[in-house]
Amino acid sequence: MSQLPRELALRIALAARVLPDVDVPRLIEILHEKVGMPLDDEKLKSITVTNLKTGIGSLDGEEDGEDIDIGLANIKLAVRYLWGEETDDGLPEVKPYKDGDMPESIRVGVASNSGELLNGHFGSCLRFLVYQLSKDEYRLIDIRSTIGADDSDDRNLFRVNLVKDCHVLFMQSVGGPAAAKIIRADIYPIKVPEVTDAVEQLKTFQQVFDAPPPWMAKALGKSAEERKRFSSHD
Repeated sequence: MSQLPRELALRIALAARVLPDVDVPRLIEILHEKVGMPLDDEKLKSITVTNLKTGIGSLDGEEDGEDIDIGLANIKLAVRYLWGEETDDGLPEVKPYKDGDMPESIRVGVASNSGELLNGHFGSCLRFLVYQLSKDEYRLIDIRSTIGADDSDDRNLFRVNLVKDCHVLFMQSVGGPAAAKIIRADIYPIKVPEVTDAVEQLKTFQQVFDAPPPWMAKALGKSAEERKRFSSHD
């Protein structure tokens, strides 16, 4: 990796981060197998979704790649990174927010790799989109890069601390040990396997405000009596 030009190395590193369980050395091995050595811009741009998928599958003993646990959307995104076509230019606009702006609201994190999509796995997503959400309003209040996790002794804990002010965290997937750390931080993890628009997911979740579960009622500042009433309606 150190012998590669910096721009190519970055493209490979970004691609690896959106492919769960495929680290940089493993991805380089796949690329060497598919397009040869040494890697250059032209070779990276020759990578296709099909040969990346089969390359990952062959390392898992699945030669056609059909049974691997990496979604097609993530493989397509990885290919765009390898081609150098995916950048951070499409990030949504963060809006000003101060405590008290949205009464009876909660804070929601979304694991994301591009734009305003919910398309990230907890342990490898590039960033967390952080929203303030009420029954009738949503507002993107922060975008938090996970790049610092790579230098942390405990990458999962680093990521948890990035969103420790959130009540809910949406992601495509999460491993058991990481999920336990999320829950211990009083964050409610929700898996959404299919790539979806973050705002659409938030709008769907707003329906929960009509009869919030006890943990959510507590986050909304409801009294113990009110939380008990909500619980009796479950």
